[in-house]
Amino acid sequence: MIRRMEKRDIEQVEELEMACFSVPWSKELLVQGLDSRLDRYFVLEEDGILAGYCVLRVIADEGEIQRIAVHPGMRRRGLGKKLMDAMVMSARESDVSELILEVRAGNLGAVSLYKSYGFQKEGERKHYYTDPIEDAWLMRLGEI
Repeated sequence: MIRRMEKRDIEQVEELEMACFSVPWSKELLVQGLDSRLDRYFVLEEDGILAGYCVLRVIADEGEIQRIAVHPGMRRRGLGKKLMDAMVMSARESDVSELILEVRAGNLGAVSLYKSYGFQKEGERKHYYTDPIEDAWLMRLGEI
């Protein structure tokens, strides 16, 4: 089940951040995001466990996928697709005309997911990510 994230989810989302990202977002950043009028935080519960979460930022008619995380032990079950579907639906409801994102060039699972939605690489930022150092791909999906 996917639903809007609530303050009661912060601890589990913080744990997901640490399990999924080499440079995790802080608890403070997560709390601030819940109060942002620009950001939509969603969580995915599977078998009573918070299995994933995502963040979509909407500014005017552009949406930016800021975060998508699935618990490492629950990957390859289509949960990332469910989170993407929630963000795309939310973007459509907000009359967003395009979605953008950046992704580690070597994150082949994420790149494959984004390409399956029609995202295309539009550019890259050399050595953007740290721990480890890696390029970022800028991807865009027009006409949502």
